[in-house]
Amino acid sequence: MDSGFLLDSNVIIGYLAAKIPASGLKAVAAIIDNTPHISVISQMEVLRHNDTPENEKTLMDFINSSIIHPLSEAVVQQTIALAKKSKIKLPDAIIAATSLIEGFTLVTRNIDDFKKVNGLKFLNPWSI
Repeated sequence: MDSGFLLDSNVIIGYLAAKIPASGLKAVAAIIDNTPHISVISQMEVLRHNDTPENEKTLMDFINSSIIHPLSEAVVQQTIALAKKSKIKLPDAIIAATSLIEGFTLVTRNIDDFKKVNGLKFLNPWSI
């Protein structure tokens, strides 16, 4: 178990587009400087936004510099339990399960999507 941060797709996109408030942007930059961790789900969500060649390169550079957490058996089992108990969408359950299994704080703007998950720590860079 680690004690780092897992970045949700909305934070990655907001950071790369500089759409996070200055204090939150600084916090996310510090997290990213220590090698960003993302779920394979966030990888898929982010890469669907590659609408221009420049944007695609920026996104791919970010993904390639990240540690991507796959769907391990532990994450799959935790996801099933969370989806049943918390009634959250499957992609959110996978991201939450990854955070819990790895001991990460989830960095996300979508606090409402995750507040039903017991034991999940989260940080909203738009609220710093």
